[in-house]
Amino acid sequence: DLIDARIGDETVSDIGLRWVEGVPSPRLEIAKVRLARRNMLRRRPSYRLVDYDEVPALFAAPTEMEAEAARLRDMHPSEVAAVIRALPLPQRRQLAEAMDDERLADVLEELPEAEQVRIVEALDLDRLIGVLDEMELDDLADLLGEMTQQQRTLILEAMDAEDADVVRRLLSYEAATAGGLMSPEIIILGPSSTVADALAEIRDPHQVVSIAAQVFVCQAPFKPPTGKFLGTAHVQRLLREPPRMELERCVSLDPVVAPGTPDRHVAEILASYDMVAVAVCDEGGHLLGAVTIDDVLDRLLGTGWRQRHRHAESAS
Repeated sequence: DLIDARIGDETVSDIGLRWVEGVPSPRLEIAKVRLARRNMLRRRPSYRLVDYDEVPALFAAPTEMEAEAARLRDMHPSEVAAVIRALPLPQRRQLAEAMDDERLADVLEELPEAEQVRIVEALDLDRLIGVLDEMELDDLADLLGEMTQQQRTLILEAMDAEDADVVRRLLSYEAATAGGLMSPEIIILGPSSTVADALAEIRDPHQVVSIAAQVFVCQAPFKPPTGKFLGTAHVQRLLREPPRMELERCVSLDPVVAPGTPDRHVAEILASYDMVAVAVCDEGGHLLGAVTIDDVLDRLLGTGWRQRHRHAESAS
């Protein structure tokens, strides 16, 4: 429970233990605490090592909201979001403050963008950048789209420059289009990469199911916008082929969509071809990202579907 705990504008990143002689047997006790601080202008945090007695607040009894955050830790983010929505706004913000950055980012992604804004606007800029850094870039773009121009500019200027450029590009598309729905954070490899390379990427536990269901094969560069898009290597095909086979020999020429394609047409393509993700390419055939089935469903179900689902569950 100590890792990722917040101490002012720092978080606990590691704990140093030491053996202490005792009766009836030796025991371990905390000797050192490593604290991490995020810098608005750099993605990597800075660290400092302190003695345990320099951070007494870390070992104090938890507040009511810290205890509630700990209780919710093992719940799915969508379930935590439902709990948060039932709280008054001041308590929502207190609970958000008690969560670590990654957990809060996961929960925010399960809330409507307007409610996300009401929660994060109470965070200081350092903490806000830390939380936004943990969000998927397409979800981050949706959140920033609900903010004022001044807020959006302030956050984009504080972000990593490369990520900020990606988010600006996402914000340039209409919400109800493939460009507005797509994620640029997909698995992209070159034609000479092997099946083994692709499966190694797919095994990453941080990949969501819909992203890990396929690898997009392109010419260099391998970050959107990529070189020429060559096709898609689906996970079932990859599992059937020998590890040393190059991806150019096992790609499928699936349909692609343009960034301006309406969301309903994207849904029809996914349904027609039984795909969980469809590539988004520009006029030159460069891969810009992909729209996944979960993003399409989230869009077509409307902004209030999570709340309607919870009410239906309660009624049953």
